[in-house]
Amino acid sequence: MKGIAMTLSEFESSLETKEPPSSLHLALQALWWDAKGDWDKAHQCAQADEGDSSCDWVHAYLHRKEGDASNAGYWYRRVGKPMAETPLPDEWRAIAKALTS
Repeated sequence: MKGIAMTLSEFESSLETKEPPSSLHLALQALWWDAKGDWDKAHQCAQADEGDSSCDWVHAYLHRKEGDASNAGYWYRRVGKPMAETPLPDEWRAIAKALTS
C-alpha cells in the first residue's frame, strides 16, 4: 500500500485535524473524509486509484453506506469480499484497522 504507515490510533487521532496527512494512502484518505462527513470527497479518493484493492474495498463500503447495494456488491466482488453485514461504523473501523500498521 502506497503512503505513510501509521497505527490505527494515530489515524483516528488525525481526525482531529482539518486535513488528512498529505502522504496518507488514498484508501485511508477516503476513510478519513468519510469520518469527517464528506462522502463525495471520500468517494473521489477511493475512485482515484481504482484497481488498488484497498481503494476498491473502501469504494465498496462507501456505496454500501450510500445505500446502493448493487454497486457496493460489484466492488466487494472485485476485492473478493462478501458484502459486509456489520453496522457501518464497525466496518469503517475494521477497514481502517486492516489498512493501518
